Amino acid sequence: MFTGIIQATGAIRAIERRGGDACLTVTVGDLDMGDVALGDSIAVNGVCLTAVRFDAHSFDADVSGETLACTTLGDLAPGARVNLEKALTPTTRLGGHLVSGHVDGVGEVLRRWSDARSERFRLRAPKALAKYIAEKGSICVDGISLTVNRVEGAEFELNIVPHTLSETTMGDFGAGRRVNLEVDVIARYLERLLLGEQAATPGGVTEALLAEHGFIKPR
Repeated sequence: MFTGIIQATGAIRAIERRGGDACLTVTVGDLDMGDVALGDSIAVNGVCLTAVRFDAHSFDADVSGETLACTTLGDLAPGARVNLEKALTPTTRLGGHLVSGHVDGVGEVLRRWSDARSERFRLRAPKALAKYIAEKGSICVDGISLTVNRVEGAEFELNIVPHTLSETTMGDFGAGRRVNLEVDVIARYLERLLLGEQAATPGGVTEALLAEHGFIKPR
C-alpha cells in the first residue's frame, strides 16, 4: 500500500523488452534507498513494482504484459521523468489517501490553465471509472494523491498548488498526456458490498439494486 505522497522524482534509464513483457531500470533521484530490501514494492507513476535489483541510485523491476497494456508504463522512453514512492510502513504518516498501486485505467489530460499561483487541469477518465469519481473525493493520478474539484460525466478537474507542481511530474503535464488513474479503494469496495449475495453472480450495481437499498427513487 501507498499514500500517494510522492517522495521523489526519478527517470527511466532503460527499458529492456523481453518478449511480451519488459524490465525497467529506474534512477531514483533523491529517493532514500537505505531501507529498501530485495523484493520491496516501489510505486512508479502509481504502478506498484517489485525491486529485483537495486543500489543507492537505481533499481530494476520486471513489468508484465498485463501491466504494460493497462498502464502508461509501456509509453515511457529512456529519460522520461517518473513519480516514486516506497510502500508505506505502520509508522508512515497518511498524508494522502490509501493507494494500492493497482491502476484502474488510463486517463487523458484535456486542458491546463493558470489560476492565481495554482494550475488547473481537466482530465477525462475511462467511462467505466466515472461512477467512482466524486467531487471533493480522492483520486490518484500517476501516483499522486489528489482532490477532485469538479466532475462532469467522465471528466473531472484538479487544482494543483505550486509545491505539488515542483515536487512531482505534474509540472510536465499538458493536453494529450496519458496518465495512470486509481480510484478511491473505498468506492470500489462499497460497490461490491452493495451487491451482497449477488456478488457471487455475474452483473453489477444496477438502478434496481440502488433503488432497493434506498439510494435512488425507483422510476
